[in-house]
Amino acid sequence: MSGLAERIDALLPQTQCTKCGYPACRPYAEAIARGEAEINQCPPGGDAVIRGLAALLGREARPLNPRNGIEQPHRVALIDEARCIGCTLCIQACPVDAIVGAQKLMHTVVTELCSGCDLCLAPCPVDCIAMVPATDGDAVWDAARANAARERFERRRSRQERERSERAERLAARALRAKEDPDAEKKRVMIQAAIERARARRRQQA
Repeated sequence: MSGLAERIDALLPQTQCTKCGYPACRPYAEAIARGEAEINQCPPGGDAVIRGLAALLGREARPLNPRNGIEQPHRVALIDEARCIGCTLCIQACPVDAIVGAQKLMHTVVTELCSGCDLCLAPCPVDCIAMVPATDGDAVWDAARANAARERFERRRSRQERERSERAERLAARALRAKEDPDAEKKRVMIQAAIERARARRRQQA
């Protein structure tokens, strides 16, 4: 990332919410640096971020583009634990690893880490997540929390890339073993024959 993009990224709130139209804060910063995006597309940052970007880039500060959303006080996700089914979809959606839990076990949100991105809402199959106003210390999303969120986001992205690579390696190794198996063709023929027999039975029943 260029030096200018780094300075722009440092001003963004690092909520990774995608409301700006980009998949994360860094791509938005890079787009601004290239002159491909406007400085008023970040609802979580709101007027303060717009003014900061305008000062950095020597541009005129504009009102937040309503197509990207509205500025509002910091919110955090709250899970109705009685309704949570432990599907882990919200954990997978959270860009900053602010939700903890395990498969088929209740999940909970670590509110001090929650960036208020809303991305956990849509995947929840039982609508047990709500966005509520942050209270006490969680109400302030300052530079320290933004920087910590950026670090968690980068660690999560690195972890996902590593897991994808390891999964691809396992699949490749499995395919190689199958190719080298002297009985592979016999097994394939047997499986295909079983499929054909099942189809024939279904046709007879129909």
